[in-house]
Amino acid sequence: MKFPSVKTLAEGAANTIKRFPFEVLFALAGTIAATVRIELRDISPANENWCYRTMMVANLGFLLSLSVTLYAESRALTTNTRLLFRFGAAVIAVGFIFLLNPGERQADYIRFTLLSLSFHLLIAFAAFTAPGHVQGFWQFNKTLFLRILTAVLYSIALALGISAAIAATNYLFNFKFEWDTYTILWTWIIGMFSSVFFLAGVPADFNALDEDLNYPKGLKIFTQYVLIPLATVYVLILLAYETKILVEWNLPKGVVSYLILSYSVFGILSLLLVYPIREQEENKWLKTYTRSFYFLLIPLLVLLFLAVGARVNKYGVTEYRYFLILLTCWLAFITAYFLLFKQQNIKLIPISLCVLTLLTIYGPQSGFSIARYSQQQILVKHFKKYDAYKNGKLISLKGKKIKGIDGSRTVATLDYLIEHYDFNSLQPYFNTDLGKVNDSLSIKKSKWNTGFIVSRYELRDKKLTWVKKQLGLTKYTGYIYNDTIANVSVINEDAQRFYFNNEDGLVNVKGFDYILNLNIYGSDVASTVKEKGMVIKQSNKLQETYNLWINDELFSFDATAIAKELIANKKIAVADTSTNADDVDRPSLNYTIPAQYLTVTKESKTYIVTLVLSGFGFSYDVDKAIVPTQVTGTYLLKKKIDNK
Repeated sequence: MKFPSVKTLAEGAANTIKRFPFEVLFALAGTIAATVRIELRDISPANENWCYRTMMVANLGFLLSLSVTLYAESRALTTNTRLLFRFGAAVIAVGFIFLLNPGERQADYIRFTLLSLSFHLLIAFAAFTAPGHVQGFWQFNKTLFLRILTAVLYSIALALGISAAIAATNYLFNFKFEWDTYTILWTWIIGMFSSVFFLAGVPADFNALDEDLNYPKGLKIFTQYVLIPLATVYVLILLAYETKILVEWNLPKGVVSYLILSYSVFGILSLLLVYPIREQEENKWLKTYTRSFYFLLIPLLVLLFLAVGARVNKYGVTEYRYFLILLTCWLAFITAYFLLFKQQNIKLIPISLCVLTLLTIYGPQSGFSIARYSQQQILVKHFKKYDAYKNGKLISLKGKKIKGIDGSRTVATLDYLIEHYDFNSLQPYFNTDLGKVNDSLSIKKSKWNTGFIVSRYELRDKKLTWVKKQLGLTKYTGYIYNDTIANVSVINEDAQRFYFNNEDGLVNVKGFDYILNLNIYGSDVASTVKEKGMVIKQSNKLQETYNLWINDELFSFDATAIAKELIANKKIAVADTSTNADDVDRPSLNYTIPAQYLTVTKESKTYIVTLVLSGFGFSYDVDKAIVPTQVTGTYLLKKKIDNK
């Protein structure tokens, strides 16, 4: 085997840059933006956001430019026409920097992902827009797929090797290369080396691909003996679950939607990988398997429609539910096409999915417009229920008796709208200029990083806090699980927050047989110690009472009783008060106290159980109501000696 010389490698890189100048420039711009973002981390959120936007544009520009280049080459366009097409693609890509603003709108991350996906799909068929050329289309995408895997392998090997060299110099010569050195190294290798390496392997002779009947033997073995058997097992499990649904006559679980979609993608990918060899005499069974796959997909699609429809009917449309519905419709279309038409063109898969994806991003038919409208209507419905919606504006619910679950659902809807669509989505329902409110909140200093401007995540939280206060919803959270407020009690907005910290860094387990972490999330979470004949189960009610069962013996710990004792004991509070946390939204008094005041012991006929709290936070309002908020701790278990 003859290894290429340095001159050959340099010439190859030069030819690649000459063939793909715009693509390389976009890769360079994205890499520089990523490097700057690393240096600006936690220093300048506004400029950091611009780095994110530049990286997004660079990714989209790279993909769109490559698509245009492939199309122009396949159509043998003149040099000037090619340059015009490339320049137009670059202008379109750069224009997205004014449309995508993830620092303010979480939904823009999804928009970017969809745009990137659609442009990836565009690359798959850009050079094969003319009728026919199905064999060349398959060979082209196989080549790109293998080239991507090779680029990833080479990039990881190169980055690990250089990282090890840097670490060695740190150790041997006492150099001070920090973590950002490694991050920047990986950024440049992934951003530039892998991009140029990948572009160097993009086929240039598209007509020759039509004549290429080569099929990798390893791919055939992997597909026939790994992917297809796995897909078969997968579908049998899903069909068994569907049978269970019909027998029990219950609505399907929400997660089944993702399982069916995963199976569908998995199965279609398997069929695409074996497409060129399906007509070979020894592989005739593949045509039968293909029809069986699409037939078996029909009942699963019905189940998918039911699963998504049930949740849309109850909670409205969100972006993810919108995409699930659209993907289900697309799968139904592809299934019908491959079952009803004998002349099948696999190019239809990326073309139809690319067009569908682009339609979901912007416009009144997009997932974002529909999801935003749906959640706005749900918000209005919540306020209308309590006669707090007049002349198109929301009225404060303060002083009204509303159900806790309704309050939490309303806050959850507000949180969703602010996180995904910022204040703009709520402006129609307020007389106050929310733009000015946003400006006033964004200039405040961060409460977590002294001297820094508030982060975008803190800013979203402050926006939600402001809206909750304006609408009289301060005491409600947005955490809901199975139509109940999930382990979060209602907190009075006037309540004082306390937090007691165990001053002992270690838990003394001397004299006990077992140690078990306190579980405050979820109910009836059971664990079994089979070798000792013990069945241990925990449950709690809104963090207020912690129940532990050992076999049939119950040990109950009242968190509110512990809180009352701490407040009542003035000696502890005065002697051990350490700091008063400066939290504008929720001020908290912090204490560090001896472990004995955060330790409670219970006994039964068979066991002794001690609860040791390492951290205990709660609110205490003017009505002397106590609501635990932050609780961490450990159970110590000891079995009594049987004297019989």
